[in-house]
Amino acid sequence: MQGELQKFEGIRPTTELGLGESERQFRLLVQGVTDYAIYMLDTDGKIASWNAGGQRIKGYEAEEIIGQHFSRFYTDEDRVRNEPAHALETARTQGRFEKEGWRLRKDGTRFWAHVVIDPVYDDDGTHIGYAKVTRDISERREQQRALEVAQQAMLQAHRMEAIGQLTYGVAHDFNNLLTVITNSLDLIAVDTGDAQRVRRLIAGANRAAQRGSLLTRQLLAYSRQQTLRPEVHDLNALIYAAESVLRRGVGDNVEIELSLGRGIGEVSVDAPEFEAALLNLVVNARDSMPEGGRITLSTREHYQKDTEGRRSPGRYVLVTVDDTGTGMPPEIIEHAMEPFFTTKEVGKGSGLGLSQVYGFAVQSGGDVTIDSTPREGTTISFYLPVRSGSTSLHEGDTGAPVKVLLVEDDPDVQAMAIESLRYLGYAVLTADEGQAALDILSRDSEVEILFTDVVMPRGMSGVDLYREARKLRPELRVLLASGYARGQLPTIPDDCDFIPKPYRVEDLQKRLAALAPRG
Repeated sequence: MQGELQKFEGIRPTTELGLGESERQFRLLVQGVTDYAIYMLDTDGKIASWNAGGQRIKGYEAEEIIGQHFSRFYTDEDRVRNEPAHALETARTQGRFEKEGWRLRKDGTRFWAHVVIDPVYDDDGTHIGYAKVTRDISERREQQRALEVAQQAMLQAHRMEAIGQLTYGVAHDFNNLLTVITNSLDLIAVDTGDAQRVRRLIAGANRAAQRGSLLTRQLLAYSRQQTLRPEVHDLNALIYAAESVLRRGVGDNVEIELSLGRGIGEVSVDAPEFEAALLNLVVNARDSMPEGGRITLSTREHYQKDTEGRRSPGRYVLVTVDDTGTGMPPEIIEHAMEPFFTTKEVGKGSGLGLSQVYGFAVQSGGDVTIDSTPREGTTISFYLPVRSGSTSLHEGDTGAPVKVLLVEDDPDVQAMAIESLRYLGYAVLTADEGQAALDILSRDSEVEILFTDVVMPRGMSGVDLYREARKLRPELRVLLASGYARGQLPTIPDDCDFIPKPYRVEDLQKRLAALAPRG
């Protein structure tokens, strides 16, 4: 042993301890370690020294193992793959080899080892061998595997519970629907000659079938197997267009407040499914406020710097539904987006609302998060990725907003159009007939767009107004609107656009954007 230590006395790459007291302390240190097999290899991989840890872990005495090639510790499979030579080559060329794998004891049994091999050089930089450290981590590996098995068992149990809950919910809801359909058909089959009664039964069966269709859509949304038809949209425009439906859905004792951020990017979504998800969120918020309250629906652009949840780095439109309801404790939040999970009374909800939202968001490349405090309310955040290459609605517009002259004689339509134009970022002037509009154009040179109804009172149509306005302002851009079919109207000039009523905010935005650019 002393001769082997002298042979490898250069195995301290940066410090020459020399023989004597330092050498003795080093030898005692290595020999005293029993949890690690610490030994030296020559440049060919033959064992040059051995310690008590090597004897304990691998079962060999120093006299029987020194001079043997270290590959004897490898399994037959690893030797066939030339793993021992690969380990030494990696250590020599890359400065270290570190890996876990099966190793063999003297009695042929296997143990799971963590192995480190470092190259050793003398003071002149000559490669003289390797320092090798092996640790038996079989127990730790078994503990880790036992933990993984337990986690998989828990996950499987959770899946089975979810499947049971899903099966129960589907069976319950479809049995109700089938009861309506089958009984309606049975009663129709009994010919009583009462046509009104037959129509009523057919209508009931149709409603049940439609509910069944909705149920399957929600299930497909949760499983992310529904067929989406994404198109490029401004979410603010979709929300604005759905506002009346949302308000009807919550009733009179719940206030809906919109806080839609300007300048958000466009997203690629299936508009009807987005509106369905939005309605589900609003209805859920309403149900958490039986005594009434406030729902705040907001949008803004969010930049994700790092991966979080299902969200990769990038731009997102963040849609937030915030309520002042009862809130949810953590144990409810954990299951809130599972299908058929509901805290509502029987018959008050299917438990598919949030699961539809979650499935739609994920299938659209986004994510949903829930932040809630009992008795304080809930905030549900709905992330959708901004379409690649999209610019913000008002990006690059650093000057004053474009000024639009709106000419509309119907007060309700005018009020709606004003709100739509302001929402889209335009400054709005109004008139209710042609001559008043011409007066405004004659004194305000900043009006860039004339948006007028075609059919108006007092003799001047929108087309007539267009012709007179162009005499005053040849560069004026014009958009005509009417509730009549285009074929029933005066001929629309080629150099102005037309939008039929009723129109949606999103349609109006596209028509205005299609007009000739400013300047």
